[in-house]
Amino acid sequence: MRQKRVQKMTIGAVFIAILIIQSFIPYLGYIRILPGLPSITIIPLTVALAGVLLGTGFGTWIGLVWGLLSLILAYTQPGDMVSLMLFQNPFIAIVPRVGAGFVGGMIAQAAKSNRKVQSAFVYAMAGLATSAINTLLVIGLTSLFFMKNSAALLHSLGQTSNQAPLITILLVALGANGIVEAIFTGFITPFIALPIKKYLVKRSQ
Repeated sequence: MRQKRVQKMTIGAVFIAILIIQSFIPYLGYIRILPGLPSITIIPLTVALAGVLLGTGFGTWIGLVWGLLSLILAYTQPGDMVSLMLFQNPFIAIVPRVGAGFVGGMIAQAAKSNRKVQSAFVYAMAGLATSAINTLLVIGLTSLFFMKNSAALLHSLGQTSNQAPLITILLVALGANGIVEAIFTGFITPFIALPIKKYLVKRSQ
């Protein structure tokens, strides 16, 4: 039991170190495609793996760490005006990350360790959901917080003449990033998670 606890703490420390590196070293966690718009992030992959490998609680905890790092990053080195406006809000920075870690971890629990194909599918869905939940919650909370004062945000998005509802504009403007992130995370998660999970199961026996 003590060995298992130490192993979990060690893995947790590794995940936190990876999140810090991805958050603060350019192009390791955030990749900028279009100037002015938020970067595409590959950090949901890290959060998805945390939930897949060590359970819902651990995935949620790593999501919280990601959220706190997003908040710090928005104040210390924002990459664009949209990210600055969104992620300096603690709710927008933290709640979607926590929700992503929780949902990804919950889905991953449906996998059966002795069924490789089923596990691969479940892990792919967990990765996809981790990324998608993060994007959808960011869009939903942004729409809520900027509902009555959206002028500055619309200006930063280059949508000042668009008369559509704010949430529709956000879905269009940020949705492309979210789709790419979700596909990437869903595709890669099982390739990394399956061999590591197999190793951890053997170590615990």
